[in-house]
Amino acid sequence: MAGKPPTGDPVQDAPDVTAPKHSAAGVPAVAHTLRMAQQQMGVRRTALTLLRVNQKDGFDCPGCAWPEGDKRHAAEFCENGAKAVAEEATLRRVTPGFFAAHPVSDLFGRSGYWLGQQGRLTHPMYLPEGADHYEPVSWERAFDIIAEELHGLESPDEAVFYTSGRTSNEAAFLYQLFAREFGTNNLPDCSNMCHESSGSALTDTLGVGKGSVLLEDLHKADLIIVAGQNPGTNHPRMLNALEQAKRGGTKIISVNPLPEAGLERFKNPQTPRGVAGGGVALTDLFLQIRLGGDHALFRMLNKLILETEGATDTAFIDEHTHGFEEFAALARTADWDETLRATGLTRAEIEQALEMVLASRRTVVCWAMGLTQHKHAVVTIKEVVNFLLLRGDIGRPGAGVCPVRGHSNVQGDRTMGIFERPAPAFLDALEKEFGFAPPRHHGLDVVRAIRALRDGGAKVFFAMGGNFVSATPDTDVTEAAVRRARLTVHVSTKLNRSHVITGARALILPTLGRTERDRQRGGDQFVTVEDSMGMVHASRGRLAPASEHLLSEPAIVCRMARRVLGDGSSTPWEEFEADYATVRDRIANVIPGFEDFNARVAKPGGFTLPHAPRDSRSFPTATGKANFTASPVEFPEIPAGRLLLQTLRSHDQYNTTIYGLDDRYRGIKNGRRVVMIHPDDARELRLADGAYADLVSEWTDGTERRAPGFRVVHYPTARGCAAAYYPETNVLIPLDHTADASNTPASKSVVVRLEAATSNTTDPDAPDPDAAAPGATPGGAA
Repeated sequence: MAGKPPTGDPVQDAPDVTAPKHSAAGVPAVAHTLRMAQQQMGVRRTALTLLRVNQKDGFDCPGCAWPEGDKRHAAEFCENGAKAVAEEATLRRVTPGFFAAHPVSDLFGRSGYWLGQQGRLTHPMYLPEGADHYEPVSWERAFDIIAEELHGLESPDEAVFYTSGRTSNEAAFLYQLFAREFGTNNLPDCSNMCHESSGSALTDTLGVGKGSVLLEDLHKADLIIVAGQNPGTNHPRMLNALEQAKRGGTKIISVNPLPEAGLERFKNPQTPRGVAGGGVALTDLFLQIRLGGDHALFRMLNKLILETEGATDTAFIDEHTHGFEEFAALARTADWDETLRATGLTRAEIEQALEMVLASRRTVVCWAMGLTQHKHAVVTIKEVVNFLLLRGDIGRPGAGVCPVRGHSNVQGDRTMGIFERPAPAFLDALEKEFGFAPPRHHGLDVVRAIRALRDGGAKVFFAMGGNFVSATPDTDVTEAAVRRARLTVHVSTKLNRSHVITGARALILPTLGRTERDRQRGGDQFVTVEDSMGMVHASRGRLAPASEHLLSEPAIVCRMARRVLGDGSSTPWEEFEADYATVRDRIANVIPGFEDFNARVAKPGGFTLPHAPRDSRSFPTATGKANFTASPVEFPEIPAGRLLLQTLRSHDQYNTTIYGLDDRYRGIKNGRRVVMIHPDDARELRLADGAYADLVSEWTDGTERRAPGFRVVHYPTARGCAAAYYPETNVLIPLDHTADASNTPASKSVVVRLEAATSNTTDPDAPDPDAAAPGATPGGAA
């Protein structure tokens, strides 16, 4: 029956493993989508809701940030987007009765999957100090508790205000405004854990920390390089764009340690060929690179381009770039032996890629976390920029940089000022508009926030969405750090692991989802989002709220601000809560590109934000030009008898939200504690397919980080590399193992050894559901 949650959290048998698939989507994706949606929403609600996803008069998918074209299909959603919508529009409910029946010590032993499957939160809930049960609380009392703790801090910088990518532009702007009026720039967000490396590299080289291409540029490209990305699972609607590009003659190079079904062949379920035929083969050349070898690959390509007569765009380089000579001198020293060792590729494969590059006049490079989550991530992305600058592929139709964002509106949140290191010009505009002096010193990013909580420098943690504990590295360290807080607050639609790893006191504040009608004193409201390519558009929910006790995110921020800041604030918080158009008017006064915001976003499809490198080949860098950079090639070394582990998502997963226990395209069913290893590596390590092993990471601090009980799967990954799902393997990522410059956790290059399993040879999705938190006191009290 739709809306009925699972009643237990059983231990699964050993996962079933079959050969990986070589195509994505098609009829199985449609069937799986409808089955999961109907389980959560029922037949009628499924039809009414899914037909409004990503429509111009509908709501923005709460999943990924891939853009929509002007002409849209009636079913403008992918399989994982439908799962995200279904989990938000579910008929299942988590009421105060649920918390009365389940103490925190019980919930701690449940898996994240089980917690998420229970349904929508319906009431504000409060966990008093020393208690083991959340209890219902009024909104007024909840804001009083927040005010008590914030007013009791010695400094505003003892508070941390985290943001998830699903927060709307309006809520994000209000949230950062409140934090800065309170007195802190401690505004870490999920960008710190994913595309911070992209922003750092692109700001330094191009002057704008965002991608330079629009959707139509992919359709016009001669060549698209997809590096360190699995769009078939993480951004499935991107496959439509790649298919359209292929039909126009575009060539595609895929660079990845794992072969991914979506990049091999796409069976578009919206076309006859995709349903009844063989679909479209997408990848023309697959470069199965060793983890972290991308810097060496692009450096060698750059050397070969420099050595090919007439291959560089000298007019563009002379007019628009800086630092070419230093870059070129270093690039010409690239060594074939080092390159082949770093990449695991053959010389013939790299030379074949070069032929495709030289045949292209318009090249786009797309990437995701496979490039951004390494110690040398920033210099790798700068090398990608070097590669495009050499050929004049910035500011040309059909060419440019395309960092593919994950969360819907994670890019918009940053545009709205969710950033711990705000630009002085932004703070100046904020001060002029609102009449208070915002703090100028830098705040805490995610990793530094965890350190501050661990060391007692932060005492209040407030999360606007997300699942902080499960999303962050070094799980044991993070959990212990969060438990040291005086108060943890989570604005959420559903239950997750972060609600059971608490400070001395804890609040869960239930909020409206994207699918739901938002009615305030000023009437029905809409919010706006920015997609991965800088398009801003409206999002309007139509479903009745899951509970009459829910507040919207803007309303939560406004009421909290009124209670915390009191009469000392001249900001019209009550007006902002009543009518979000008044918020957009102030955004227009503060943030360039949003002039006449309300009028422009009222147009179907919204508007495009300016991007100087794309629009006019102008570069707002320190030199006034696009910057070539020169850095020694970096790549991780793998000690003998060890493997280099990357953490990744399964297909039944979006970020830390687990929709199911299968990874259909990789041939994994009914289990998540698996580690994928090349058969030759497994034989050398004497690990039979189906054996169980503990994963132990090795780091310079000498601390043992262990993830026990993983089923070994012989899998066609790159030699020397392994892959396993997060959040189960986040425990292996040292807090201090981060990218240079961006401080992003280096989750794609963790040195591990495999030891005989210390636990039984089953594949539990969670610890024993009857087990309490080991060493934990109820309520998170120290």
